[in-house]
Amino acid sequence: MAQVLEFKLPDLGEGLTEAEIVRWLVEVGDVVAIDQPVVEVETAKAMVEVPCPYGGVVTARFGEEGTELPVGAPLLTVAVGAPEGSSGSGEDSGSDPESAGGSGNVLVGYGTGAPAARRRRIRPDRLDRSVTEAPVSGAPVVKAPVLEAPVVKVLAADASVSEGPVPVVSPLVRRLARQHDIDLRRLAGSGPDGLILRADVDRAIRTAEETATATARAAQAPVQAQVPAAAPNGVAAAVDAERIPLRGVRGAVADKLSRSRTEIPDATCWVDADATELMAVRAAMNAATGPSAGPKVSVLALLARICTAALARFPELNSTVDTEAREIVRLSGVHLGFAAQTERGLVVPVVRDAHTRNAESIGAEIARLTELARTGKLSPAQLTGGTFTLNNYGVFGVDGSTPIINHPEAAMLGVGRIMPKPWVHQGELAVRQVVQLSLTFDHRVCDGGTAGGFLRYVADCVEQPAVLLRTL
Repeated sequence: MAQVLEFKLPDLGEGLTEAEIVRWLVEVGDVVAIDQPVVEVETAKAMVEVPCPYGGVVTARFGEEGTELPVGAPLLTVAVGAPEGSSGSGEDSGSDPESAGGSGNVLVGYGTGAPAARRRRIRPDRLDRSVTEAPVSGAPVVKAPVLEAPVVKVLAADASVSEGPVPVVSPLVRRLARQHDIDLRRLAGSGPDGLILRADVDRAIRTAEETATATARAAQAPVQAQVPAAAPNGVAAAVDAERIPLRGVRGAVADKLSRSRTEIPDATCWVDADATELMAVRAAMNAATGPSAGPKVSVLALLARICTAALARFPELNSTVDTEAREIVRLSGVHLGFAAQTERGLVVPVVRDAHTRNAESIGAEIARLTELARTGKLSPAQLTGGTFTLNNYGVFGVDGSTPIINHPEAAMLGVGRIMPKPWVHQGELAVRQVVQLSLTFDHRVCDGGTAGGFLRYVADCVEQPAVLLRTL
């Protein structure tokens, strides 16, 4: 007898707690093999194909494309054939995944030897009782104190009202009731022999006020429902305004940039540099033939190599701040991130151990990661762990910017477009290839002197690439 196994969204690592279904790769009724990808999901860091650890027939899918599911939520169910030697009774439906055609791989939350959880049917009436009667396991049940509201005894409208004298002694009580239109004949006193006390009138006044307030709110509710809510900035929201959920890559970028602006006291300095010599050196590299020929080297690769040389001289900028311990953590290796704009949004792939690579190696890794970013196949590990970021916003045709630091890093170098501009060269006015360089840094890790020294060294290498020969 076949058993139905439930496959839940596994923990995809890197602290991710949810994922959005981008595309189902199987339909209900399809036969899937063990470890066959069944769904493509998008996390805050990458697009991932999720393999199913069971083999069998898909009996149900949970969630349409575009639905965001938390880790641990059901993805689909698979009907798996009964293992050999099974008696066919329903009591063995909780056999382990291996015997039921489970995966040999380990997904977080899906071991290879742990038995699958048994699923029992619960009658609705028992479910209702369990919800209302059974306490949550491990959590103490605390009975909330019931506050008894003071009871005001008021005679029913159709009750006979005595025409005789009202049992009130105090003139103050009579005047108080008269001021608030309280009919003393309809009050039952709480004093001796039904005597109406001031406390009885006070309670009647409060009850009347609460009743009037509730009636007014009920009357205003339909009117308020027709008034459009005001936008956060106080401007009335347009009725036809479009609301776009901040999730996936866009949500991750929003969270990281907001955290950066909140936690990091950043400052920016910039300088214009004559990149004519750098462009000439690049052209010579790429035009080389024979034994010295090699892959084409991009401007970004040369700038990345300049950054690693500058960070070796100014290691303060290759660090992070541990706010809880109140310590600056200076990092030994340079894992260089570079901003890449894709159809899914802005991502920052990381070149590992960039300090050990030359310009050619860095360029090859940048090209490989860029291609993965364009196809949405970057893994979360390739998008995390950076220590310094290089942002070439010149590709958008702009000259300068004030970059936002990629939290928890301490600095980011921004590069504008390289374009012909009038420039004083060797005492004469000439047209040169000029670029603007911007450095945004965390003022907690260093002062302006260190940041300025870093930026000036980068500009010197751009203007005179021979400076780099000292570190090769």
